[in-house]
Amino acid sequence: MGDYDNSIAVAVPPERLFSYLADVRNLPSYLPRLTAVEPHGADTVTVTAHIDPPDGPERDVTGEAWVRVVADGSSLEWGAPGAHDYHGRFHVVPGGEGSSLLTVELHTEAADGGAVTQGLREALHGIKSAVESAESA
Repeated sequence: MGDYDNSIAVAVPPERLFSYLADVRNLPSYLPRLTAVEPHGADTVTVTAHIDPPDGPERDVTGEAWVRVVADGSSLEWGAPGAHDYHGRFHVVPGGEGSSLLTVELHTEAADGGAVTQGLREALHGIKSAVESAESA
């Protein structure tokens, strides 16, 4: 429980990476548990995820979240209302020669640290794979 962060180098320009992240419809391409995302208005989204919790049945859950650009072209924040105080931030900076460095920061009171750390790694690698593949297509 608490604060987590991780970074990854991505072989696309910062503007392209940020544009990809800012389009919430891309979330299921790098967060495999998410099955649907529906934007509403300026910064509200409805997300559906398929979960298989150890203490309950496998199922789909739907909830509301928010996503907003913090610093034009470099930071994006998100969060979900509720008891877990779940929120985070993506930060994109130039890496050199058309590449970027993507950092994710996350705060949650709900999950075990090992699972959160693994989830961050999976999300970063999913973003890297999806955006680099889209760039080379």
